[in-house]
Amino acid sequence: MLPLEGIRVLDLTRLLPGEYCSLMLADFGADVIKVEDTGKGDYARWTHPMICDTMIDETISAYFMVLNRNKKSMKINLKAPQGKGIFLKLAKGSDVVLESFRPGVMDRLGVGYKALQQINPGIIYCALSGYGQDGPYKDLPGHDINYLAIAGVLGMQGLPGGPPVLSGVQMADICGGGQNSFAGILLALLAREKTGKGQLVDISMLDGAVSLLGQHAGNFFGNGVEPERGQMNLNGGYACFNVYRAGDGKYLVLAALEEKFWAEYCRAVGRDSLIDEQYADLKRQKEIAAELQTIFDQKPCDEWIEYFNKFDTCVTAVNQLEDAFCDPQVLHREMVQSLTYHTTNGEKTIKQLGIPIKLSETPGSLRFGPPRFGQHTDEILAGLEYSGKDIDILHQKGVC
Repeated sequence: MLPLEGIRVLDLTRLLPGEYCSLMLADFGADVIKVEDTGKGDYARWTHPMICDTMIDETISAYFMVLNRNKKSMKINLKAPQGKGIFLKLAKGSDVVLESFRPGVMDRLGVGYKALQQINPGIIYCALSGYGQDGPYKDLPGHDINYLAIAGVLGMQGLPGGPPVLSGVQMADICGGGQNSFAGILLALLAREKTGKGQLVDISMLDGAVSLLGQHAGNFFGNGVEPERGQMNLNGGYACFNVYRAGDGKYLVLAALEEKFWAEYCRAVGRDSLIDEQYADLKRQKEIAAELQTIFDQKPCDEWIEYFNKFDTCVTAVNQLEDAFCDPQVLHREMVQSLTYHTTNGEKTIKQLGIPIKLSETPGSLRFGPPRFGQHTDEILAGLEYSGKDIDILHQKGVC
């Protein structure tokens, strides 16, 4: 049995943060229904690159396919009175509503937390937004880099004296938004087991970005000193914790932060004299890093990896995605999987990312592929006791 079996989630979110949250809920058994507008639905459906899928005679976003497995799709026009009525019926029998509109949008539609709480006191309503449900920024638009910029995270990224550098993944969206929403919903479900009551889960991606500051916040609160871009201990300051270019132009990372790993590394490259200088001042750190670079210049990346595998130290290659998705540890942990799902024209197999949370007794699973736009609308309406005639009329009116 999957741990979230029997939990119904109405997911009104669009794009990465909400999709990531509902993906994790769906992977562990929640019945996730993507409630999409009757126009184009979730914007992610139209994010390039697009794949022409001849088996279902449809063009699908490759991005959408990875983030929307195990989910159903229903089209509803919430601005239409009948559409609102359908949603309220759904919500009455659901456990979780997840939305990512700006504060107040759902209230204006008549389907916000207060309205749903009246018909379903146990409802857990997760509002995922850029700045939260209150405060001076609550109505402002924003994206990942806006939240990272305000939080001070973006200002730390980059080389000394250079401009801030964008990260390769959306940290505020995924960590601050998707993962925190997932955790908040699970906490609220656990609380409901004890109290019988639902609650509002208010997730701000800015809050999440600020929470990533961790040790930097502790240091600043302690000494009031602003961290310098590219010169913090773990951000380019320490030679023992840095990125180096190999002789073939590829890159490696050395992460010998503990004394034992640093000592092992120094002995491995014949630099015992550097062992006691692991935490030297910044000027000396730059000199040591330059010396280490001359060492790494002597062999190609693969030879260094093979060599350091004989030693108890922390040296790894900087992989491209092609390398990462073939990495033996990544494959062993099933973080790249193939999902076969059924279409009207036969079976379709697609590559998927695996599930990062491993449970020994009730693991998550990849059960079925991403839904076509509105694929499950009629099925869900029938479950709400709408007749075939009623469903046809709703389609004709553009409600569903």
